Amino acid sequence: MSNVPPPPTNLRGAVDLSSLVNRPAGADAAAGEPAAAELTLPSLYFEGTDANFNDFIDLSTRVPVVVDLGSERSEQSKQFSSVLDRVIGSFAGRLVLVKIDVDANPQLTQAFQAQAVPTVAALVAGRPVQLFAGVVPEEQLREVFEQLLQLAAQNGVTDTVTVEGGAYEGSDGDEGAVQEAAPEPPLPPLHAEAYDAIDRGDYEGAIRAYRTAIAQDPRDTLAVAGLAQVSLLARLSGHSVDELRAAAAEAPGDAAAQLAVADLDISGGHVDDAFDRLLTLFPKLDAENKDAVRTRILEYFEIMGVDDPRVSKARARLASLLY
Repeated sequence: MSNVPPPPTNLRGAVDLSSLVNRPAGADAAAGEPAAAELTLPSLYFEGTDANFNDFIDLSTRVPVVVDLGSERSEQSKQFSSVLDRVIGSFAGRLVLVKIDVDANPQLTQAFQAQAVPTVAALVAGRPVQLFAGVVPEEQLREVFEQLLQLAAQNGVTDTVTVEGGAYEGSDGDEGAVQEAAPEPPLPPLHAEAYDAIDRGDYEGAIRAYRTAIAQDPRDTLAVAGLAQVSLLARLSGHSVDELRAAAAEAPGDAAAQLAVADLDISGGHVDDAFDRLLTLFPKLDAENKDAVRTRILEYFEIMGVDDPRVSKARARLASLLY
């Protein structure tokens, strides 16, 4: 990971991963003392926050830590998270999973440069490792984790976790054996089609499927939210963070450039920044660009959910500008 910006110094518990990029492997281990071969933890699955993440940086000197940056507001992120749970369990303690809610932890979202959810990264010997963004097939996921274990071994990170109670979550009591999860209700056909398209990286195909679902049932709120989410992914695809931010800095009054950075902020969990950027720009625009910005803000409302307090605040501000 490169060019990771440090978090603000006034945020208590903030995590600055940029200082770890060039850290020597095993720098957190006690000098001259090899790590123990066994490590007992209460679980293989943890919740990471801006405040507690240093604990997992330390843990990564013993066992590779997989980092799942996701959002409860994203259907594909939630479904892929369950796949990650199952695959991590099948590695029988050789990997630990830390889940980060990008909506609640903006510093970690920024540090890992998560432009979309899900984004999956790792920590090995205290250093961040970018793995992939988006949904990948389970077979490919296992290959990625095998490569991660090889990297960990090269850095001397080879411990295996023993879970308190003697069994891994999701196991039937035999070490490393994974119990089949109860089947989830099937997705509606068009939702499944959209999810499969996202899995292939075919955002346009997913957009078509969601639009068809909405045409068939305008009250399908999940399809409306899914369409907004995948449209954002499609707009960001193929662009870099530096490219988008540089273009916006060079043209502060250009609606298209500012919309692109607002997309970036939403995808990274900087929701208030995105709304403030567009609502500050709104009064300065002509009618056509005002309509484009208003439409995009309404898409963000769908992504975030109508009950989000940030949406309520932005909605009130937009209404005051319109009327």
